[in-house]
Amino acid sequence: MNLTLGPELENFRSEVIQFLAEFSDCGAYFRHEGQHNTATRDLNSALGSKNWLALTWPKEVGGEAKPPLYEFVLWDEMAKARVARPPLGPGIVAKTIIAEGTPEQRDRFLPGLRSGTTFFSLGYSEPEAGSDLASLRTRAVRDGDFYVVTGEKRWTSGGHRADYLWTLCRTGTQEDRGRGLSILIIDRRSDGISISPIPAIDGERFNQVHFDEVRVPVANRIGPENGAWGIIAESLATERHVQFPPARVRRDFEDLVAWLIDQNLFSNPVVQHRLADLAVRVGEVEALALAMCEAVQESRDAALEAAANKLAGSEVCQEVARFAGDFGAPQSLIRGSEIEFLWRQSISETIGGGTSEIMLGLIATKSLGISSKG
Repeated sequence: MNLTLGPELENFRSEVIQFLAEFSDCGAYFRHEGQHNTATRDLNSALGSKNWLALTWPKEVGGEAKPPLYEFVLWDEMAKARVARPPLGPGIVAKTIIAEGTPEQRDRFLPGLRSGTTFFSLGYSEPEAGSDLASLRTRAVRDGDFYVVTGEKRWTSGGHRADYLWTLCRTGTQEDRGRGLSILIIDRRSDGISISPIPAIDGERFNQVHFDEVRVPVANRIGPENGAWGIIAESLATERHVQFPPARVRRDFEDLVAWLIDQNLFSNPVVQHRLADLAVRVGEVEALALAMCEAVQESRDAALEAAANKLAGSEVCQEVARFAGDFGAPQSLIRGSEIEFLWRQSISETIGGGTSEIMLGLIATKSLGISSKG
């Protein structure tokens, strides 16, 4: 399959590959906690110095005003090299502040996001509100120039090392569902915040974040009160082309093939037959990614294409990981090997960023033209 995107973008790809040679040992794509802090912050600072964290931002706020495919190329190569995933701050957070924030908010937060020195974590999911965010219960009650926030967020990636929490709160009634939500930027060091770890099977640390009457300035609200539902939908749309890069799937497949050769399993006729089917599935992921990129580049609603890409990509990652177990046990299950780690890591891929069930529902509603409201 020809995944070239034209001379200009391929020249940029070559520049990215050269840049990544210095960070080949970063290993933050799979978020190994022990090395994440220093390695990832150094990487983000280097990206900031090249202004690559602001590739698509408008020039008037310090960006490069490049087409979205530049971001796709950057993070696709990051995934192939397993260096890092796209940080949410310069993406979802910054682009929302650019679109919905006040001049003071842009001046306050964008410089650190652009330079890679300010880190945000998303505070969306809760114990009873994962895929159904419209049911969340963390409440923000207005008290003069402040909101008083009480509640709990769960599965918060990077929450323990974030500078700020991009927090979805209920400012309306529970019955308002999505129409009663607001976005607040909460300083992680605020009084009343406590954070405890939730370990994952692959070694990543998720977090429980408890808010006990945390006072947050009204000036830290993004957009209107009770206006978050449309804002978060739009913010997620701006990042669809970078969240599930196909090069990660291709890299996993290539590593599987290398492992099968090393284990003297590659020439097995049954392995060959199954491997051919899996190769087709990998090609499908790449084709779906191109369809998504085309929609994004043409400024069309890419929700359908992005959901199809995410569903296929995350499930093929798991198929690759299971393949080794099907044909190479017990060697494929030895703790500490790269092929065994791929299996443990892939378990979360069909959950993070929207479960497969949610993706199937989105594909169905978009394909059938059925509207959905929060």
